[in-house]
Amino acid sequence: MIRTDSAAAGAHAIVIGSGFGGLAAAVRLGARGYRVTVLERLDQPGGRAAVHRQDGYTFDAGPTIITAPYLFEELWTLCGKRLADDVTLRSLDPFYQVRFDDGDAVNYTADLESMRQQIARIEPRDVAGFEKFMAASRRIYDVAFAELADVPFHRVGTLLKAAPKLIQLRGFTSVYSEVCRYFRDPKMRLLFSFHPLLIGGNPFSTTAYFCLISHLERSMGVHYAEGGMGSLVKGLVGLIEGQGGTVRCESTVDQILVEGGRATGVRLESGEVLRADVVVSNADVAWTYQALLSKHQRRKWTDARLKRADYSMSLFVWYFGTTRRYEDVHHHTMVLGPRYRELLDDIFIHKRLANDFSLYLHRPSATDPTLAPPGCDAWYVLAPVPNLLSGTNWAEQGEEFRQRVQHRLETTLLPGLGEHLATSRILTPQDFRDRLLSVNGAAFGLEPKLFQSAYFRPHNLSEEVQGLYLVGAGTHPGAGLPGVLSSARVVDKLVPPIASRA
Repeated sequence: MIRTDSAAAGAHAIVIGSGFGGLAAAVRLGARGYRVTVLERLDQPGGRAAVHRQDGYTFDAGPTIITAPYLFEELWTLCGKRLADDVTLRSLDPFYQVRFDDGDAVNYTADLESMRQQIARIEPRDVAGFEKFMAASRRIYDVAFAELADVPFHRVGTLLKAAPKLIQLRGFTSVYSEVCRYFRDPKMRLLFSFHPLLIGGNPFSTTAYFCLISHLERSMGVHYAEGGMGSLVKGLVGLIEGQGGTVRCESTVDQILVEGGRATGVRLESGEVLRADVVVSNADVAWTYQALLSKHQRRKWTDARLKRADYSMSLFVWYFGTTRRYEDVHHHTMVLGPRYRELLDDIFIHKRLANDFSLYLHRPSATDPTLAPPGCDAWYVLAPVPNLLSGTNWAEQGEEFRQRVQHRLETTLLPGLGEHLATSRILTPQDFRDRLLSVNGAAFGLEPKLFQSAYFRPHNLSEEVQGLYLVGAGTHPGAGLPGVLSSARVVDKLVPPIASRA
């Protein structure tokens, strides 16, 4: 069913940034009758979900895991269409393989009996803990995600109403501490606590609410979009254009225009001024306030407060293609290093680039051979690293770090890798700052700690300017595809119907 809040014509909404949060918000506003313009500074839509095509290989630049496909289905439904008409999702099982530093491996799978057997092989007493943990994960999911992820958290009353349930769910503890209540073995504690790293959080400080990810994966599966994530971006752009909206690339916003305390449009770097009734920013939240509102006096999210905030880690990503296929490597593999807490302390607390690392290895051509030439594989490997507050000079150290990552892969999963490299490119924290305009080169905005989550995170309804709304990883409910798509749901609830705009 196509939703429309008003048949009125002419109400204009501008969306700054074309990441998944921005595109989802644009579809939702277009379905309500707004004329929508999406402004993207890069030469293609998608933001962090852009696509790199190089030497016959196709690489997803950013997100690769789809865990809540219904959030995409909703967007197509709003336009009277079906997701399957434009995008084919394939369910993956196992979700990923986790390879420990000693060479031991666990296939993290939807098959509960297989999980029990694998856990029993390592620590038989942890099988009962697994059952209890998954039940706890479901309880957290039912409240923190199903009930609250798309609830606007800009009022204290909302927080107070939710507080009893949230306290009962032990959100005051960390993910790692919560996992330790159920598992004895260090490998099991790592296996069930690393998920916050997928959204920029430290398992040792991220609120235990994010234990919900385990149930989310198991209840809805882990999926892959044929053709890569770019097929979802292309599909969303098609929805927007089908509504009469526009997606403009190479259009960099210089300032959000404010008159009488209300956002009235934007000025581009070219000098062009675009007027709007509603402005939605999918840009990095700290960048939105520091740069796009630099000429507006702010009361809450001042430069001083943003400087004091805790920012997420960053990422080093190496995209590469090989002239051979590695058939025994899964679609998703975690290649863990010798240290866990100590490495995360280096990344999040000490802000120093360590000599060791843990890696996420993505081999989409395991599922979709069209992403590479015949007989070849397309890859990316990702290492969590400190953000730019580490002082690391990535222009000098990037290639040396890449070589260390290559050596690690050659000695674990990809023998002979150096002999079979066909193409290569890297993304560093410097690129997150310079290309994606992420303050401090943080890959996921503010770190998802307890007092930087929900009400304590920058609100979807701007606290500085009327008529300005925030969407994406830096606002409620947070990073990851389910989070940014849910933030668009929140904005959908906050933006008034066209007929009732104040």
